[in-house]
Amino acid sequence: MDAAFTAEQDEMRRTLREILGKRCGPDEVKAAVRTAAGYDRELWQQLALRLGLPGIAVAEEYGGVGCTPVDLALACEETGRALLPSPLLATAVLAVPLITALGTAAQRSALLPPLAAGGLTAALAVPGPALSTALALTGENTPGEWSGGGRAGGVQARPGQDGGWRLYGEAAQVLDGHSASLLLVAAHTGGFARSRTLLFLVPEDAPGLARARQATLDETRPQARIELRDTPAELLGADADSATGEAVLAALAATGGAAAAVLAAEAAGAAGQALARTVEYVRGREQFGRPVGSFQAVKHRLADLYVQVQAARSAAYYAAWDPRQGGLALAQALEALRITAGEAIQLHGGIGFTWEHDAHLYFKRAAADELLFGPVHRLRAHAAHRAGLFTTPQEKVAV
Repeated sequence: MDAAFTAEQDEMRRTLREILGKRCGPDEVKAAVRTAAGYDRELWQQLALRLGLPGIAVAEEYGGVGCTPVDLALACEETGRALLPSPLLATAVLAVPLITALGTAAQRSALLPPLAAGGLTAALAVPGPALSTALALTGENTPGEWSGGGRAGGVQARPGQDGGWRLYGEAAQVLDGHSASLLLVAAHTGGFARSRTLLFLVPEDAPGLARARQATLDETRPQARIELRDTPAELLGADADSATGEAVLAALAATGGAAAAVLAAEAAGAAGQALARTVEYVRGREQFGRPVGSFQAVKHRLADLYVQVQAARSAAYYAAWDPRQGGLALAQALEALRITAGEAIQLHGGIGFTWEHDAHLYFKRAAADELLFGPVHRLRAHAAHRAGLFTTPQEKVAV
């Protein structure tokens, strides 16, 4: 295996870093997240037209670039460096793989080209704070564990009189759910006898759909509360009668592994940038007549952070090549980002503790991502369980 990046990948990284360096500084990020959409629509269209960013992982037959998951991870490492607020994660990383895996030929042909072009954005809606469970990152995504399981709560689906489907219920933490043109809603159906979870397509103008942006710790990861009141929906896939829900769960788990690798690359990029900004600061900040960075204790702390960041980057690259390792790579990267962001605030001194300082953008991203996709110890515990590290002797005999 050749682990070196190609000339095309290096050029993509360079071009993306150049664009984001000009258009996505800390001030631009703060301004973009306070717009109604939560991101800079003009910049999003520029990234779509010039680099094909939303369609990197979409097949060429559907208007995408047709690149590998490694290319998407490299791109997201750069968006992570800049903390780019955009619908890239919700659309390209979560929604596109599910539509590709589960959609009919007609659905793929209708949805993937506009998603790849950036004109259509999508969001995955799952009940409650269950995104990491639905993606099988912190536990098995058994339907009863996160999608309602026939009990109160979650989103329920029932066949409509017109041959379609009707949804009712709510989802409280939907990434980019307030601005997405299309929602992929995970809903429970079948009652007790045929309990299963299926995915449904809900356009933004569907009757009975209400959504509102929520206040979040990290404004670069906007979330919305989705309410469905007898809302018409289209099943993602061909035939609900023959669907057991196993295909949906398998697709969610596969999407989770790939998404974890991308998120790991994004977190590694953010950690690397937080470290670079801190190194730049301690080189210029003087105390007792010498730069702060010249003190041995500070050098040791920065060296430890460098090791953490490089380990996270290596793990993210490997997970992009082998998504089965996505959960472990994500744990490594989230931990590296949390530690690096915390140390950045400490090493910036008193100014770093002010909430308006740019260092807090990275601290908020670290805390919010661990709440959404972690925590780190659960990511590692689930990966260890799946690898059989904690299998008891009785379980081994049974196997």
